[in-house]
Amino acid sequence: MNTPVYLSPPAVTSALGDGLAVHVDALLNPAAGSPLTFSDQWVNGKTYAFGAVERGLRPFPQDLPALFCSRNNQLLWHALAQIEPQIEAAKACFGAGRVAVVLGTSTSGVDENIEMFRQVSQGAAWQEVTFKQAQQRMDAPAEFVAEVYGLKNLNYVVSTACTSGARALISAARLLRAGLCDAVVCGGADTLSPLTINGFASLEVLSGGLANPFSANRNGINIGEAAAVFVMTREAGFSNGLPLLGYGASSDAYHMSSPRPDGLGAVQAFQTALTHAGVRAADIGWINLHGTGTQHNDSMESIAVSEVFGSATPCTSTKPLTGHTLGAAGAIEAAFLWGMVSREYNPEGKLPPQLWDGTADETLPRIGLTGRESRWPHGRRVGASSSFAFGGSNAVLVIGE
Repeated sequence: MNTPVYLSPPAVTSALGDGLAVHVDALLNPAAGSPLTFSDQWVNGKTYAFGAVERGLRPFPQDLPALFCSRNNQLLWHALAQIEPQIEAAKACFGAGRVAVVLGTSTSGVDENIEMFRQVSQGAAWQEVTFKQAQQRMDAPAEFVAEVYGLKNLNYVVSTACTSGARALISAARLLRAGLCDAVVCGGADTLSPLTINGFASLEVLSGGLANPFSANRNGINIGEAAAVFVMTREAGFSNGLPLLGYGASSDAYHMSSPRPDGLGAVQAFQTALTHAGVRAADIGWINLHGTGTQHNDSMESIAVSEVFGSATPCTSTKPLTGHTLGAAGAIEAAFLWGMVSREYNPEGKLPPQLWDGTADETLPRIGLTGRESRWPHGRRVGASSSFAFGGSNAVLVIGE
């Protein structure tokens, strides 16, 4: 039997605001207008909608070495303020040498070198500008968290594109079960970057309007930025945590940027997560779908969900409210699942309504997309969150009572 692991109430920052309570309220009671904003600053000659965090971020500590200063780390730092008491409690309880850090990201601090590349492209010599190598390394977010909180155990980053945040949680659970640590600061952070935005634009998968997941009229994604972080332990009573009941992952390696059309890898990830959690498909009361709004993802995911769960299990894509936050998506959507399961944050048992035009794609299997009146089934609350990424990386988390 797997050693149980527990996720503390998460820190969450996105275009919706700061804090889990703010996000739960926004998901359950979506405003008439979208929190996404349109901008022409990212792709030359084009205007797209983005889930941007446009408010001021928490300043770095004054004595923080410059090598840790990037906007990606600052967004992470801003979110971490929400769970600093939990991090300090973990240090006090287990010791700094027994607290690990595992985070997901896809951009890290790569944007800190935009000015250098711009200067070089205009003819400046390489030696005349500073290359900020430390800021753009993929391990930078985990190194930063270990530095600011004085954590002495393992720290590393998982970067598997849009499954990064979910796989960071899976990796954290494995560290705990292996006895390599007693607590893990885990989650994901990703910031808007011209590198990734223009990459998606070149693939022609950015929506010209607001994303419309699972609709016959869907035409692409909106990109967002976010950070979501938990403290994971083996202690049921630590910070009123909820159990990570199980997880599943697969790598179907079908195509560099397109999912396998028949959803086989997604099916395997769902089934593995259910088996690992010791629950049946019928026990799952809500699925936070990956639901990007692209033709290929929503087709594949509909097929996989229908095969494993049928057409009645309530499910929702929350990306129309945050944008697709890439390396943070698996973590922030796990945080949404945590908030929906929690009877403290969601006492009425409501489920987020699917935001779309209501025009079903008749070529796809029917799945149980939520509406305004959707609720958890009576009894035990158990849900799943799915994440799918470039290269055929698939991950599913099961969180519940």
